[in-house]
Amino acid sequence: MTALHRLALAVAATLFASPLFALDTARPDVRVFIDEMVAKHGMSGAELNRLFASVERKQAILDAISRPAERTIPWFEYRERFLTAQRIQKGIAFWKQHHDRLAAITAAGLPAQIAVGILGVETSFGEITGRYRVIDALSTLAFDYPPRSPFFRGELEQFLLLIREESVDPLKATGSYAGAMGAPQFMPTSYRKWAVDADADGHRDLWSSWDDVIGSIANYFKDHGWRTGEPVSVPATLKNPDLSQFTLGIELNETIESLKAKGVEFEIDLPPGSPALLIVGEGRNGPEYRVGFNNFFVITRYNRSPLYAMTVYDLGQAIASQVKDAH
Repeated sequence: MTALHRLALAVAATLFASPLFALDTARPDVRVFIDEMVAKHGMSGAELNRLFASVERKQAILDAISRPAERTIPWFEYRERFLTAQRIQKGIAFWKQHHDRLAAITAAGLPAQIAVGILGVETSFGEITGRYRVIDALSTLAFDYPPRSPFFRGELEQFLLLIREESVDPLKATGSYAGAMGAPQFMPTSYRKWAVDADADGHRDLWSSWDDVIGSIANYFKDHGWRTGEPVSVPATLKNPDLSQFTLGIELNETIESLKAKGVEFEIDLPPGSPALLIVGEGRNGPEYRVGFNNFFVITRYNRSPLYAMTVYDLGQAIASQVKDAH
């Protein structure tokens, strides 16, 4: 039985339940997309029609994508959501349970605390992986969210290729409102490009194989330029709190030397010309400053937010320190 036959059977099993807010498969943009999948990838138009007839358009997805948490709350509140005693304890338990695989990626260059921090922030170690069907999320955003429709059309294309490659049931795979999947919350493009079959069972499974999950995160960071042994960020103070002389964001637009010349005080054992950036977080008692380096920038490749990157780093460090103290 081919993958497309399996897809057709999965679709047929749901045809008797008509979605309340079904995607209109007669829409010109949907028709064009289906025709492209047939022409580019040799998929069956009939099977795709049946699949999309079972897709539901979700207003809740459109509402959610307009208000991501790290853009609507101050950093100290965002950080406090994740650096809780309960989540740190979950991280310690996770580290102990998956010690061998975490040790393997550490030996290969990515510190275990970074992978653990990612999993803690993304899904609380696999407990909160998303309740939306991926096909619903990607279709809703591909066809009814004009600001990023081209991006999500591309991710929908990649998801259809992924389910064919990995024998995933397209109507059972769940994820976030944006279509991110599994414990590490990979988008379909990232899944196809960076997921690995670390447990050697013939499938890249980011829903139920922790070996694949951890190995895939390590592979993602390696391919995005993680530098073994280099720092992520350090605390800093400003002699002059005037931020107009800095371009804030996630780009490495300064050097260690240029930041110090502008009155940023910090200690680091890297060459003066090393790329760096100033990070400003809204603390409970005022601004908090850090200086980030290449590896901080790499974390922002996973999620393009300095608040996210700081929180991943802080959570991973908090868990790592307690794991170390327990030995």
